[in-house]
Amino acid sequence: MVNVLGVVLFALGIGISVALHEFGHLLTAKAFGMKVTRYFIGFGPKIWSFRRGETEYGLKVIPAGGFCEIVGMTALDEVAPEDAPRAFYRQKTWKRVIVLSAGSITHFILGLLIIYVAAISLGLPNTQNLPIAGEISQCAQATQDPVTGKYSPCTASDPAPAKAAGLQPGDRILSVAGKPTPTYNDMVTITRDAKGPTPFVVERDGRQLTLSVDVATVQRILDPTKPLGPNDKTGPVGAIGMSPSATISYGPIAAFGATGVFTGQMFGAVWDGLKALPTKIPALLTAIAGGQRDADAPVSVVGASLIGGQAADRGLWWFFVILLANLNFFVGVFNLLPLLPLDGGHIAVNLYERVRDAVRKWRGKPAGAPVDYVKLLPLTYLLVLLGGAYTLLAITADIVNPIKLG
Repeated sequence: MVNVLGVVLFALGIGISVALHEFGHLLTAKAFGMKVTRYFIGFGPKIWSFRRGETEYGLKVIPAGGFCEIVGMTALDEVAPEDAPRAFYRQKTWKRVIVLSAGSITHFILGLLIIYVAAISLGLPNTQNLPIAGEISQCAQATQDPVTGKYSPCTASDPAPAKAAGLQPGDRILSVAGKPTPTYNDMVTITRDAKGPTPFVVERDGRQLTLSVDVATVQRILDPTKPLGPNDKTGPVGAIGMSPSATISYGPIAAFGATGVFTGQMFGAVWDGLKALPTKIPALLTAIAGGQRDADAPVSVVGASLIGGQAADRGLWWFFVILLANLNFFVGVFNLLPLLPLDGGHIAVNLYERVRDAVRKWRGKPAGAPVDYVKLLPLTYLLVLLGGAYTLLAITADIVNPIKLG
């Protein structure tokens, strides 16, 4: 039931993002005095609408996007004489570029807000592997299976060093036995070599505390970097019964910096993902044919919603909201690519006209004619066909062989 709720909520989040995207176009167009005749969410037959002023607002049957209709988007559009001064193509280039980019900017703002709210509530992913305590276990399990990597269940005789010493979720371990621990792996490495009472310096609520942790000696895989297998050697190492925190929560002020850093990381990942899209087609075909689904393969909004449902079912709400923020960044960046019919393609055409006319003016010539969009239709149709085929491929893979959270 929670899974279904998560799918519905994620799909609703996507719908709100689309509505706000189009609202960005609407708001900026009206602010510059352009005439907006229709603002609809969805396509196909109309379900419901109302008119306020000169604009009709409404919903349509197919929830696969939306549109904001502005009078005179190109010089080829028919425009009533009384509307000509307010036509889109009659406005200054900088105004047109702002209106065209407003949808993507709205996605970026929405993504930033989502990340900031997550930072001060659910937390942001611990991408730097910082030594921050997550779950404090009931014990330091005595043994580890070398084949599966699983630990033995806790028994009454197993010690609980971290719990007994008073370590708490959210504590950041600064040093162990006097040795600094910049990462969680560093902390584990030092702890594995420790035995008995050991000083752990931790940071809690801005204060440093020194806790004496009675490190237990347990049986573990000696080389955890190797693949699991029956030939893995186990031996005595130190352990305290603690797992790392997957997320880090921030205060309202510190969250600004954390949001900026994490947003930069996400933009880098989005750009890398966009560049890799053509190379991911074989992975989608393999998934459709029944092969193993590549976790790095692209997903459609259907697949993203299914993953959101899984995250909700596991209580990973931080992952749910970060996924939604990532989707907003992806759509925002993708929409700015200089390809028609994307907004970025229209921006490129408008900037081309501006630069061309500036060069012509410098050479003493009059402004050139508006770009003939009819001549660009073959390329536009080709890109729509390729994009539609890719989307259909991703949706099919998401339905027959969806990505499952590990």
